Amino acid sequence: MTHYKSMLAIAITSALMLAGCGDNGSKPAEKPATPEKSAATTSAPTASQSKDQVKLAVVQELVKGNGAEPASLDPEKTEGVPESNIQRDLFEGLVTTDATGKIRPGVAESWETKDNKVFTFHLRKTAKWSNGDAITANDFVYSFRRLVDPNTASPYAFFLDSANVVNAGAIMAGKKPLDQLGVKAVDDYTLEITLVNPLSYFVDMVAHTSLDPVPEKVIAKFGEKWTRPENIVTNGAYTVKEWVVNERLVLDRNKQYWDDAHTTINKVTYLPIESQTADVNRYMAGEIDLTYNELPLDQFKHLKAEHPDEVKVVGYVGSYFYEFNVTRKPFDDVRVRKALSYAIDRNIIANAVVARGEKPSYYMTPEIAQGFPTQVKTEWSTWTQEKRNDEAKKLLKEAGYDESHPLKFELLYNTNEVHKKIAIAVTSMWKKTLGVDVSLVNQEWKSYLASEQQGNFDVSRNGWIADYNETASMVGLMESTNASNYGKYNNPAYDKLMQDSRIAPDVATRQKLYGEAEELLAKDMPIAPIYQYVSGRLVKPYVGGYPNNPLDNLYTKDMYIIAH
Repeated sequence: MTHYKSMLAIAITSALMLAGCGDNGSKPAEKPATPEKSAATTSAPTASQSKDQVKLAVVQELVKGNGAEPASLDPEKTEGVPESNIQRDLFEGLVTTDATGKIRPGVAESWETKDNKVFTFHLRKTAKWSNGDAITANDFVYSFRRLVDPNTASPYAFFLDSANVVNAGAIMAGKKPLDQLGVKAVDDYTLEITLVNPLSYFVDMVAHTSLDPVPEKVIAKFGEKWTRPENIVTNGAYTVKEWVVNERLVLDRNKQYWDDAHTTINKVTYLPIESQTADVNRYMAGEIDLTYNELPLDQFKHLKAEHPDEVKVVGYVGSYFYEFNVTRKPFDDVRVRKALSYAIDRNIIANAVVARGEKPSYYMTPEIAQGFPTQVKTEWSTWTQEKRNDEAKKLLKEAGYDESHPLKFELLYNTNEVHKKIAIAVTSMWKKTLGVDVSLVNQEWKSYLASEQQGNFDVSRNGWIADYNETASMVGLMESTNASNYGKYNNPAYDKLMQDSRIAPDVATRQKLYGEAEELLAKDMPIAPIYQYVSGRLVKPYVGGYPNNPLDNLYTKDMYIIAH
């Protein structure tokens, strides 16, 4: 560390003078492999119960920083955190999560399974669309089919296949018709979902926003324009009132929502502020009640000292990493990938560059994740940084690169002060240790997503937030069938480990398979893990009901404004 500190002092200091993150995003409580039955009858959330103990403000309005302009409001067309934040207010699936991240009833008031293979959900008859139409089991059948329909081209089409839903993969591949999906409306208010193999944490997966229902009649009428404010129909606690692109998205309370009686905030405004410094400045000026889920690095210590009750930092089931496009030379050479990964000093990144409680990462999965394979051991993670650097130099030379023939490539990142600082620090490490020449490519959120989806990059900064609190949601990203596996890593042995983990009879077996998957990633190095996320933001003291969960799932309907 001392050795690198002296070499990188200038680069890191300059990085820290620039003034954090948006990534892809149901806290699944671990379910036993034995059959389960849930018949929860909750109505008011925890926050709604505790608000009775305070005096509420007359004006119930909330303003949130949201990191970026949403690519879409369509739950089946998106994959990012900025979009999911909004969708949790607009739509509600069969189940949702509470303030601690535990599963709670949504449109389904209860569910049961005898074998963790066939799940029956009983829909509440009071659930309605914002236009007053009843929500039925057929709405979910349509929505789930639309998700896996190749014509939808959903970035989350893989999700039902990962969940073992019957024929999901075959339908995605165009080999079977949509009506063969293992999702059936038994009657208007009973939905049956059948899996190929038992999956004990299936209900936890169902809370993901990609499985929210969407209105068939509205989509049939308006097509791609169905999410415009004048057309959109939602089923969550809020609906769209106004959308000024790159300025604000305003949501109004949905009076048709089944639990509207326990909703307190009448209006929520999302601001697409990509600059974390601007986010904080507007918060301090009283224009924002919650900042996005990262804080400016150069202000963090000051904010923590001056506003300790307003800085909220919690563990987050997510990892920050660099992804190699293994379809491009020279990144099809594992020696190049390992050399670049080894030469990153993660202690410096975690403790000096981001420095908000993040931990250095040597795996895809953060340690906070449920089911994390504690027995996993990878040799390179135990080395000193000096040894990693020595190995990196040897590997790169073996691959044909040295001072007379330096490696040159582009590093892609989306507009964000933290990403820029990390890129500057990492490329400085690569230059100093390996003589590598890297060109930084910065793109706005939508363009960045398009570049990744099209495979138009050499190396890309990336981050993954678990869709549900289970290690499978992290390591599953690197399956060859996962649409968000932008680097196109493809190893049949890895895919089999993931497939086997889904039919594992118990937690211990599942953890063992996860560990083997992590070890295979260390051997193939399709990504360079850098650090484990934390979630940190500023929250006004008068915002009641602010949750504390490892997936950072925020629902405005659970919050309220205290008189101040």
